[in-house]
Amino acid sequence: MKKVYLDVCTLCRPFDNQGVMRIRLETDAYYLILNGIQNKEYEMVISPVHFKEIESIEDIREKMHIIQLLHSYGKEPSYNFEQGKRRVEELASSAFGIADAAHVAFAEQAAEYFITCDDKLRKRSTRTQCAIEILSPIEFCIKEDLR
Repeated sequence: MKKVYLDVCTLCRPFDNQGVMRIRLETDAYYLILNGIQNKEYEMVISPVHFKEIESIEDIREKMHIIQLLHSYGKEPSYNFEQGKRRVEELASSAFGIADAAHVAFAEQAAEYFITCDDKLRKRSTRTQCAIEILSPIEFCIKEDLR
């Protein structure tokens, strides 16, 4: 089973303005991925960074929905926190923000794919050696031929 790590911005996509074509397409792709997780075709890997970042979501309905989703389908593997801390520092020195660096560092330890709607993060990852493939939800669906 392939392991995927979904960034919080991807988990929040259904709550964004669906009148914007790109957001709607990414939301549809997210639901295809979620369907694969629910059908046990993929395993959703989560980390403590998910819960820390979700704390800052102001919309209580959105926050509770995402927390429930993580508890229902997320798997939190054992992480090497010392190794993760070193990797976060490396990534942060390569222009990654701390939260993005932490997500990538955890994902590198436990997943095959990091899925994000954040264009800047994806662009930074092409300039930095990452030990994980970083894709948008749409790119992942195309790669996996999800329909």
